[in-house]
Amino acid sequence: MLVLLAGIFVVHIATVVMLFVSTIANVWMVNSSNLGTTSSSGLWLLCNKTCERLQLNSHDEASLKAVQAFMILSIIFSVIALVMFIVQLFTLEKGKRFYITGAIMLICWMCILIGVSIYTARFTGKMPLSTSSHHGYCFILAWICFCFSFIIGILYLVLRKK
Repeated sequence: MLVLLAGIFVVHIATVVMLFVSTIANVWMVNSSNLGTTSSSGLWLLCNKTCERLQLNSHDEASLKAVQAFMILSIIFSVIALVMFIVQLFTLEKGKRFYITGAIMLICWMCILIGVSIYTARFTGKMPLSTSSHHGYCFILAWICFCFSFIIGILYLVLRKK
């Protein structure tokens, strides 16, 4: 049981770190132009040789702010779930389940789902002056965090301290 708890704890910490990286770094979309230059855009900046604020129309700006908000909320809920796991680990009686931690982690999972889905629907392939674009590592990390947070949330709900 100790090995299982330690494994879940390590995966949870890895998920928090990957959520931070995917939200902060600016490599959600990468494009190549005919001139041989490569640029990337994230949730905050458009980076070519230098980084500058994303220039969006008012319709896309609201969607981007929603993605930013949901990704930040997912980080907050993931950290809260980690703290609650540690608190419950030392305060719960034997045989009890980590319901609160699992519920908070599933809320994190839902925030990631909403944020990444909005980004996928609104911003895939919408980079200026691009001939070919593809998703960057931050986008992929966000989807990996989506999977991990769901698995961790379900494990917390069924996990008992023995």
